Amino acid sequence: MQTLTVGLAERSYPIHIGSGLLGHADLLLPHLPHKRAAVVTNTTVAPLYLESLRAMLQNHGVEIISIILPDGEEFKNAQTLGLIYDALLTHRSERNTPLIALGGGVIGDMTGYAAATYLRGVPFIQIPTTLLAQVDSSVGGKTGINHPLGKNMIGAFYQPQVVLADIATLNTLPDKELRAGIAEIIKYGLIRDLPFFQWLEQNMEKLLGRDTEALQYAITHSCLNKAEVVGADERECGERALLNLGHTFGHAIETGMGYGAWLHGEGVAAGTIMAADLSHRLGWISGKDVARIRLLFERAELPVVAPGLGTEKYLQLMGLDKKVVGGKMRFVLLNGIGNAVVKGDVPEDLLRQTLEVCVNQGIKHND
Repeated sequence: MQTLTVGLAERSYPIHIGSGLLGHADLLLPHLPHKRAAVVTNTTVAPLYLESLRAMLQNHGVEIISIILPDGEEFKNAQTLGLIYDALLTHRSERNTPLIALGGGVIGDMTGYAAATYLRGVPFIQIPTTLLAQVDSSVGGKTGINHPLGKNMIGAFYQPQVVLADIATLNTLPDKELRAGIAEIIKYGLIRDLPFFQWLEQNMEKLLGRDTEALQYAITHSCLNKAEVVGADERECGERALLNLGHTFGHAIETGMGYGAWLHGEGVAAGTIMAADLSHRLGWISGKDVARIRLLFERAELPVVAPGLGTEKYLQLMGLDKKVVGGKMRFVLLNGIGNAVVKGDVPEDLLRQTLEVCVNQGIKHND
């Protein structure tokens, strides 16, 4: 097991990464002093891991409230969030009762937002069971739900007390979900870590083959990058915005296609190619760099072509992005592989060129 720390003064917390950690009660019990907790999971993860987690904690005298939600991005909304509140109120859950998120990014985001808002704040523990959640969404305290007009537009910054990333849970993860997580791993190399990007180029097949050593290295390295960024900029006033590479385009894809049609990591992959294309049009990276980035995503079997929503639809959806300031869109772009920047004055003609090329390719690809 490896343990990293997200440094936020008195709110700092550990990230434990290793195989078989779900069986280690000692990693959770210090955060359950009142011997009561609510576990929030979904219909896919519950049959796999809920009973063993509940039995382990009950053996140590912890009373468990189980809350099982429907599975899927399309359920990351206010109605489903209400189911968590209903269960907490029905069981008279108190302010000292932690919420444990057992699942992927959707469960983690909704459970965290419920924890931030129930009784104005209760403790929160992350047990991510997907690769994407282990390397990204479980770390950093971003919580929330989707709105029909925009992804993650309703939420709060609310940090967990501990993150427990058990690599063994990836054994039951579908290949498509594994690849979606790799998209976020590639992101770290692109925005701030060229040596890690080069390592990914050399080890992509090992990751796809679920090599335990390679997965542990990639997860640890990703979490280390994110922990450093979050520790320096918790509320996304500066450097943390760089973690959104590909997300302005990607969130537009997810919203425009209907939540759940594209996995988040798939949207990020296609969105990152669009960001690289726009960076090239600005003269910041070479065509060779764009091709190199595209090839790595292709090797990860991720989409490199955006769906054909239409240029105007993309512009409309991106205008609702959280990074819009003063009515102007801001983009995370690349000034070289391993060096991302935020730019808020992208010439509209270049943005339209990127969208039209990608959208036209998308129509051709979808046909």
